[in-house]
Amino acid sequence: MGRWREWDYYPPSRPLPVKGGIKARSQRGKIGETWWSGRWLAFLESLDLGARLGRGRAYARAGQVMSLKVEKGLVSAKVQGSRPRPYSVTVRLVPLSESQWVKVISAMASQALFAAKLLAGEMPQNIEEAFQSARVSLFPTKRKDLESDCSCPDWANPCKHVAAVYYLLAEEFDRDPFLVFRLRGMEKDELVAALRERRSGEAGRSPAARGEHGEDVKEAEGEASPLEACLDRFWAMGPEMASFRVNVAAPAVPLAILKRLGPPPFWKGRGDLLEALGRAYGAASEEALRLAYGEGEHDGRQ
Repeated sequence: MGRWREWDYYPPSRPLPVKGGIKARSQRGKIGETWWSGRWLAFLESLDLGARLGRGRAYARAGQVMSLKVEKGLVSAKVQGSRPRPYSVTVRLVPLSESQWVKVISAMASQALFAAKLLAGEMPQNIEEAFQSARVSLFPTKRKDLESDCSCPDWANPCKHVAAVYYLLAEEFDRDPFLVFRLRGMEKDELVAALRERRSGEAGRSPAARGEHGEDVKEAEGEASPLEACLDRFWAMGPEMASFRVNVAAPAVPLAILKRLGPPPFWKGRGDLLEALGRAYGAASEEALRLAYGEGEHDGRQ
């Protein structure tokens, strides 16, 4: 039968039902839809919790978690078990230091697309490379990275109540990837402001305004011909344009400019101005592409 492990067994009990508990959106199959929630749950599954893992998943789907709060470096929750008083659950992840965040943000801002995705509220696939540059990790990788505690009588840690919180956290990360950064000690507004400041500072020192080795770019030698001398060929396409092709495709981050600018300070009206502008921009883009390419020839372009 194989070796029986004492910690795989704990007397089964039926939890008291909860009204208005936080239920996992996924009621069957795996929990978590994005790669980053998958990374979070992969760590949980690596802890070898035995049957507690399945019980925690069942608790999450049944709505036994009554409250869930994510702060810098701390997750606190109330989970209803078989006893009248809900159990208190805490999960702690050590926040990064200020110097570590400086290195991470510098690495994030060094790639335009990388920063654009973050500023648009999306998690880049290679986000962990930025953390590796500071010799840290965004997600926990070792058991000692996370410290969890539960007021239940089960001596095993993590217990099923902690596991339930882990699963709900995965779905919260799906909804808002910036919660992962909050756990590491950086709020979304702080991160976005730091990225914008870093990007604007680098723009002022853009290599486009300088040579390969930093020297000032010199203006092209020679004088331009007067307009009167080239009127007959002013609108003519030169040989350099013969092989020029334009490939219009959907941007990697839809409406990136609007998302990066954020809500305008002057807007006092009702409703979401960015959402309305997004619809207007989308309609204008569709009409422009229809005129440029014709009906049915602009699918997937923006």
